[in-house]
Parts: sequence; C-alpha cells; structure tokens
Amino acid sequence: MSMTTIAPEQVDRIIWNQHQDPFEVLGAHSVEQEGKTVWAVRAYLPNASAAWVVLPEERKEFPMETVHHPHFFECTLDLPELANYQLRILEGERERVIYDPYAFRSPRLTDFDLHLFAEGNHHRIYEKLGAHATEINGVQGVYFAVWAPNARNVSVIGDFNHWDGRKHQMRKGATGVWEIFIPELKVGDRYKYEIKNNNGHIYEKSDPYGYQQEPRPKTASIVTDLDAYEWSDLAWMEKRRHTDPLTQPISVYEVHLGSWLHASSAEPPKLPNGETEPVVIVSELKPGARFLTYRELGDRLIPYVKDLGYTHIELLPIAEHPFDGSWGYQVTGYYACTSRYGTPEDFMYFVDQCHQNGIGVIVDWVPGHFPKDGHGLAFFDGTHLYEHADPRKGEHKEWGTLVFNYSRNEVRNFLVANALFWFDKYHIDGIRVDAVASMLYLNYCRKEGEWLPNQYGGTENLEAAEFLRQTNHVIFSYFPGIVSIAEESTAWPMVSWPTYMGGLGFNLKWNMGWMHDMLDYFSMDPWFRQFHQNNVTFSMWYHHSENYMLALSHDEVVHGKSNIIGKMPGDRWQKFANVRCLFTFMFVHPGKKTMFMSMEFGQWSEWNVWGDLEWQLLQYESHQQLKQFFKDLNHTYRSEPALYSQDFAEAGFEWIDCSDNRHSVVALIRRAKDSEDFAIAVCNFTPQPHSHYRIGVPEPGFYQELFNSDSREYGGSNMGNLGGKWTDEWQYHNHPYSIDLCLPPLGVLILKLNREKTAEAMSK
Repeated sequence: MSMTTIAPEQVDRIIWNQHQDPFEVLGAHSVEQEGKTVWAVRAYLPNASAAWVVLPEERKEFPMETVHHPHFFECTLDLPELANYQLRILEGERERVIYDPYAFRSPRLTDFDLHLFAEGNHHRIYEKLGAHATEINGVQGVYFAVWAPNARNVSVIGDFNHWDGRKHQMRKGATGVWEIFIPELKVGDRYKYEIKNNNGHIYEKSDPYGYQQEPRPKTASIVTDLDAYEWSDLAWMEKRRHTDPLTQPISVYEVHLGSWLHASSAEPPKLPNGETEPVVIVSELKPGARFLTYRELGDRLIPYVKDLGYTHIELLPIAEHPFDGSWGYQVTGYYACTSRYGTPEDFMYFVDQCHQNGIGVIVDWVPGHFPKDGHGLAFFDGTHLYEHADPRKGEHKEWGTLVFNYSRNEVRNFLVANALFWFDKYHIDGIRVDAVASMLYLNYCRKEGEWLPNQYGGTENLEAAEFLRQTNHVIFSYFPGIVSIAEESTAWPMVSWPTYMGGLGFNLKWNMGWMHDMLDYFSMDPWFRQFHQNNVTFSMWYHHSENYMLALSHDEVVHGKSNIIGKMPGDRWQKFANVRCLFTFMFVHPGKKTMFMSMEFGQWSEWNVWGDLEWQLLQYESHQQLKQFFKDLNHTYRSEPALYSQDFAEAGFEWIDCSDNRHSVVALIRRAKDSEDFAIAVCNFTPQPHSHYRIGVPEPGFYQELFNSDSREYGGSNMGNLGGKWTDEWQYHNHPYSIDLCLPPLGVLILKLNREKTAEAMSK
C-alpha cells in the first residue's frame, strides 16, 4: 500500500524540528485505510536516498516511499502485529540497518518519578535523568532524559548521528522532561543535547546529569555505566555506618590532585624500593609532564598519606570543570568526576584503595554557584532555568558566576540528589560544602542596590538555608556515619546542629575565627604576643556553640599570603619552631583537624596550581624533620582518645591556666569520653625557655611526656623533661597537685598520667 497517511503540516513540523512529540508522527502507527486497520511506519532520514522496513524474524522487507519531502519516508503494512522492526537505509553508497528509535514508545520515567521530581524529592533522580545504557524489548541501547521545560525542541546529538539535531528529536513530557531511547548506542558514546528556544536559537549543552565528560577543552558527555565496578570496601562501609565520626580522630590532608605531583608523559614515576617519597622533584613542570591518573594517585598518594598518619584525604572539587585555574570550584558537570585524571571507574578504584588502607575520602562540593560557560547550566533551555533571572539574586559579579535558584523544586532536587550521588555511587565519606556564607546571605559581596531582601526585609537567603537543611537531612538519612562540613565564616547560628533542632544539619563547621586569630598571632614577633593572649584563648568562649573543625587550608597559602612557614617571624630555626608550635597547639585544641598539602614538609613558596609541590626540599634535613614531626603528631593524636573523643563536650576541655600572658604560656587538659584518662598540654609561644615552670594537675603520679614539639628529631633544641615528671603535693592553679616542668622555646608539651608506673611506685 502507498496511500499517504500523514498531513503535510505534520511532516513540516518534523522537518523543521518544531514538534514536541515526534512520536505522534514517527514510528509505527495503526491507521484506518480503505476500511481496514494497517500499520503505517514513518521515518525522517535526512541523509537517506532510499529506505526499507525490515522484519528480521520473517526475513522480509518493504520499500518506503518519500512523502511530502524527499527525506520523509513512509510505508504501510497490512499486518496484525508489528514489533522490533528495523530500517534499512541507503545513504549515498553507504547502507546500514538500524532499529527505529521511534518504535520504542513507552516512557521510562513513571508519573511517580515526575511527581517526585517536580516536588523536589526524587533523591535518586540521577538514575532516571541523564543517559543510561539499558535494554528495551530485547534491544540494547541508551535511554536519554533531560529537564528543559521552556525549550521549543530538544534533540540528542553525537558521533552516532554526525551531531545532526534533526535525527533524534526527543519527546516532551508533561513536566518538561524530554526523553528518547536510541537503540544500539553503547557505553563510551559521546553526546550532547541540542536545545532550541522559542526563537529558534540553538544551544548545545552537556548533560546536567551526565556521568562523564570529555577532557577539556572538549565538552561532550559520555555514556557511562557506574555499576560495573566491583567494590572491596564492604567492611569499611559497614563499620562507618555504626560509627559516630564526632567521637573519632579526624585529621584531614587536603589535596588538589592536579598539583600534588605530575608525571612524565613518557613513563609514569614509580616508588623506588617501596618508599613513599615522590621521584619527580620539580616545582615547575618540565615539557611533557602530565597529571597522574586516579589509579596512579591511588598507588602514590595513599601510601604517602597513610605513612603520615592522616585519617582522611580531602579533595578539592573533582566534579568536571573547564578551567584548571578555578581549582575545581567552577563546576559544569556536577555528576561527572573530572576526566583530567581518568574514568569514573578509576576514581572508584582510588576511593576503594583509600578505604582498604583505612583512609576516608572527603570531597569539596560547590552548590553555591556555577560558571557561565555555554555548554553548562547557564541559560540551559534558552531561559534562566537553574539560575535566578534577576542578576541581583542570580549573579556573583565578583566571581563572574551564577547563583542557583534554590526556590525552584527541580533545581533543589538536582543539587540534593547530587550530594547523595557522590556517597551512593563513589562511596565517599564526607563533603565539605564550599562558600556556605555566600549562599546564606543575599547581600554577600554585593553593594547597596545590587541585592534584593527576603520576604521579611532581611538579608538571609531563606531558600538556601532550607536547601542546606534538606540536603543534610537526606544524606544522613541514607548514610549515617559520614561527615558534612560547612565552610561558613559568619555567625549564622546552629550551622552544625541537627535539622530537627532548627539547625542547618551539618555535623562540622570550619572554625574560620580560630584560623584568623592563630595566623595573626603567629605572624607577629613573639615579644608582642604577650599583648595578644586573647588570640589564643578567645576560641574557647564560643567553641561549644558549634562542632568545629580547625582548618589551615589552601586559601591561606595563595594570593600573596605566603605559605605557612613563610608567615612565621624570626630566623630559620624560629620559623620551623613556630610551625611546630602552631600545629601542635592545633592538635591539642578541641575540634577536628584539616591542613593543606605541602604544609607537612615546610614548603616556602605559595601553592601553584600549575606546578608540583616543592618536593626537592625533602633533600634537606630540616624539611625531613618537619615531615617526621607531622607523622609523630598524627600518631600521638590518634592514639590518645582524650585528644579527640570529647571535642564538642564541655567535659572534654579545661584550662589549667590561660592568664600568663607575660610569658605567653597556656596550659590545658583534654579528657577522654567514658574514661578517666586525660592529657595535659603546655604551650610556650615565645623563644624564651623556662627551666622551672609549675602547673597544677588533678591527680598525683608520674606524668609521662608523650610528645615534645622541640625534640631533636624534629630540629628542635631538645629541651624537655627526661621522659616525664612526678607530681608534688603542692596545690596550684586550683588543683591539689602540681608538676615542675622545663618548657622548651616555641614548644608544646603533651603529657599523660602514667597510671601503671604510678601504681607500681605507690605499691612499694
């Protein structure tokens, strides 16, 4: 049969890519013709000169005729059923046989999926939207779905259709989600979405839910299967589920993967004789240098961090980003780990290896803003979809980025599900949420007249606060035992309080006040420190208002701020001693710990995102000694529950004396949870040693010197107490006993009552 069954107007809408449901026209349709029901098969094949409908099971084929347009084909078949037919297509001298995408009519997204998404509560929407290799009616292919409610038309483009938006036009659902199943596509195929607005302007966009993108500067998404990797970290995950991280030691090594160490493109560097020191020791890259892959980093970075004793690795953002100089903080692919270092499976291997070596993984997450790059989220469907339309709410002019519209359910769903995604698919152990303050305040870095108040006339971004509560509630509901850390620099209340108490739901918050106070204090000449004792003590006035993490991060070693050792006053010896003094005080102060790479061996230069760390410094004894200091400090910290198990309880901390500003000395007690154990720390923040410095202690006995930052092994003067001191029955500092200590210059002592030795002595 050859009678036309379609009107010219319908054909034109397909030809001009103006039909929001091409399935109404294309594919197989039962129609009435000459008083009987037949099948009409229609196909728009822009490059074809001839086409046939093929029935593979019957081994029959039927020629198609052009209708109303030289590339619009139709064939009517007098058959009772028509399933899994194919199209044989002649394009010039090339012939191919394909399954018709428009023969697969049933949508994969259910009404319930769409309802939850529109409501903002589809927690695993990433398993529905995006590109997913699947099988329908026995045919392998890839199912695509994208949210673009204001688009006139959306098509999938890629190598498979020569990036021609006419060939795979998508169908729009009731909630603005477009979808199509394309048979015979596979994992590894590249694609984008071609989006047209109502004026016909074309935008080629990467997939917002795409699991992988091409390495920059290319921007296509890649079909990826995230379920193929076989994990070996079940024991770690199960233990984490039953562990409260707030009572555990957390010492975080913050890393930017692209500048920790590079490799030669000719031959990847390998560990010599099992050692953990890097082989490539250049701070400026040689020609041919390349990034280490996730797998190479797993074999190099993990042993290095494990040897130093850190409990966690924190990665600067590894979601896909186009510009290396953004450090990862301008994200375009929120669901794609960056291809700079390898594939998603490679990153899974890295996380898996971390867990098998007893190291947790924290990832920096950036839900506060996104860049304006044309292939990204900006103006996604020809309208301000993910961002606010009004620049007074939708743009960070200082950063040149756009702000998410947290009041829109689907946008909020995109972000909440994204946080869950990294825990679900990549087994990470925590997120550090970047720039929380910029999210919480409508006037953040905005001049008068450049921002809009909230509905009550205030500066608080109520929608952003509610979004953060929702995110934290969801991720902790699914994954107990993880950490969610806020980089929040203001006095916003209850940031690390549970959502059921009205808090934002994080379980940790960076203590930015402590960081500024301590860097200001340590950067001044020690003689002046006697006038600034408040810098040392002030943090304990507010410490118990939040669950704080003490952080000396990448932000403190860039933009002319100098590296940590360069901030220190005095000669070379005093600079190293000040660094040891600062970090030892950090580890005895309540709160979890984070420090940036390069601080552990005393890099002099600021962090350079384009180069390597200054590994060549480790040929010098003073830098080797500083590295040993951090190794021993981490070991002491992790072996003494008094230093971590009650970080956020008032019972976990007590000043012995913090009033001796004349000598710039403080002494404190840290107590363990559910134990009588305690540790004492005495800090001398000047180069002046004290041979007889008395402090009060709560119990009699022998106080063993667990750690001395002035040890000869660390390059210090080796002043100390010959392993420890016995108490005197001399009431001091409101305690019934006291000990007479030798305080080293710019040194911190950590002591602990040796109950076994004390009991042995008392029994004699």
